[in-house]
Amino acid sequence: MAADTVTLIDRLKTIADHKTSELTANDATLTVDIGPAGTAMRFLTAFLAIQQGDFVLTGTERMKQRPIGILAEALKSMGAKITYLAHEGFPPLQISGPFEQKTANVTIKGDISSQYISALLMIAPSLPLGLTLAIEGELTSRPYVEMTLAMLEQVGIRNDWEENTITIAPQSFNEATLYVEPDWSAASYWYAIAALADEASIFLPGLNGYSLQGDSKITEIMANFGITSQFKNGGVYLKKEPKKVERKIFDLKECPDLAQTIVVVCAALGHDATFTGLETLKIKETNRVLALQTELAKIGVKFIEKNFSYKLDCSGLHFPEKVTISTYEDHRMAMAFAPLALKIATLEIEEKQVVEKSYPYFWDDLKKAGFEVVE
Repeated sequence: MAADTVTLIDRLKTIADHKTSELTANDATLTVDIGPAGTAMRFLTAFLAIQQGDFVLTGTERMKQRPIGILAEALKSMGAKITYLAHEGFPPLQISGPFEQKTANVTIKGDISSQYISALLMIAPSLPLGLTLAIEGELTSRPYVEMTLAMLEQVGIRNDWEENTITIAPQSFNEATLYVEPDWSAASYWYAIAALADEASIFLPGLNGYSLQGDSKITEIMANFGITSQFKNGGVYLKKEPKKVERKIFDLKECPDLAQTIVVVCAALGHDATFTGLETLKIKETNRVLALQTELAKIGVKFIEKNFSYKLDCSGLHFPEKVTISTYEDHRMAMAFAPLALKIATLEIEEKQVVEKSYPYFWDDLKKAGFEVVE
């Protein structure tokens, strides 16, 4: 199980235990430290706002640099009691709940992390007035919002989505057995390996062609690199076929978590592609744009930012005998650059443990696939 998931489950258990303890009766404040788990920070900000008690929600030093103000202000506009304990708009947060709801109407920008929106949608059925969420501008990562609503429907929560407004009335959750799909984001690294290999035939179990996940678009994107996806026998078969890469522009606004994977593949193939839809990359586990620029420079590739688009300049591409990749405490940096081992004699990845955030057995799986992985 991914570290973010483990963290969220563990903290929810801690919160539940606190609510039934004697400390609660004495108005004790519970500090909830979510470490580097951004998903937990966003979801718990909304969740704690409707819980009985006083809480401090905090995390790592990097987490304290990642904005939470858009979500916190949206909650405050409905009446939530949230205070920034250090810098305005950033964790740690002081949250006192449950709040007395003043309004159901909330407006939020569409070009922000979809998890802000998902956090609001998940507490909406429990709000006395429900939620009418107006999304301003183009919605980034729309598939993630659609996935949230689809999962809510599976537990009996109805919604109405008209144009740019999502409405959820107060209602009760039903019991349900939910199937948790394998992670298409994790699958993307195997597509990258296939794209950089001379030949490849890979089977990924559990994945299907009708996924709710936005990152399932990797099948369509990687077709540009000659990777075919055949769904059968309870999974997907990847096969590499010779093909010249012709696509010049990749719009990743619906699947920004694939950005590092696709950018690195294009860079390693010497393909001067342009990327759009990367607005949220600078507020992830690290500033992923800067991280890509820094690490790609080690193989002579420039990643140039101009007017919300990003262009690769591979004119200086070369593969040194040895390259050390910094990960900046970002799991996707480690896994996106790992396929470069197919091009570089000795590839070192710093902070190997960062993959535990989303794919704990990544290095083990590489070994099973024939890679020599030395710790």
